[in-house]
Amino acid sequence: MNIRAIALRKAAKQVKKGGVIAYPTEGVFGLGCDPFNEDAVTRILQLKGRPVEKGVILIASELSIFQPYLVELTDEQRQRMNSSWPGATTWVVPHNGSLPDWVTGGRDNVAIRVSGHPLARTLCQRLQMPLVSTSANRSGEPAATTDPEVKQQLGSELDYVLTGKVLTPGQSSQIKDLITQTQYR
Repeated sequence: MNIRAIALRKAAKQVKKGGVIAYPTEGVFGLGCDPFNEDAVTRILQLKGRPVEKGVILIASELSIFQPYLVELTDEQRQRMNSSWPGATTWVVPHNGSLPDWVTGGRDNVAIRVSGHPLARTLCQRLQMPLVSTSANRSGEPAATTDPEVKQQLGSELDYVLTGKVLTPGQSSQIKDLITQTQYR
């Protein structure tokens, strides 16, 4: 087993046991955990100083991982999302009520993305579930774009840092509403 496979296995193990990890994404390092583990999500929100009402982004390796949590989407809506994935576009979509408020911020929609980063995607494939993805930084601070920056800002408070390079440093994902087609970021 190569070093990368060992690192991915360690990251997945931490997520499954309720840990908080950092990992590279398209533009910045992300903080991640099991979205159904309230303690883990709460840890991330506290680390960042982020209010629960804002909700968090979920990433996965493919749209089918999200299907059990979403309302029925039209073929056109699925095509719109799939045409931008894998990649740095996050879609805000209606959920079916099965996601916890600590993920959705109490809203009737959720932000989802199929990551275009090979490590993030492989991690999600290993997990076979959505993964929380929010920028690795405290509120008001710049998001970390390298693993040394993550370790400097948050290292002692994380259970694992999956090292690697972001694809386009400093560029956050676009966020679009699937229903209204409004672009938020």
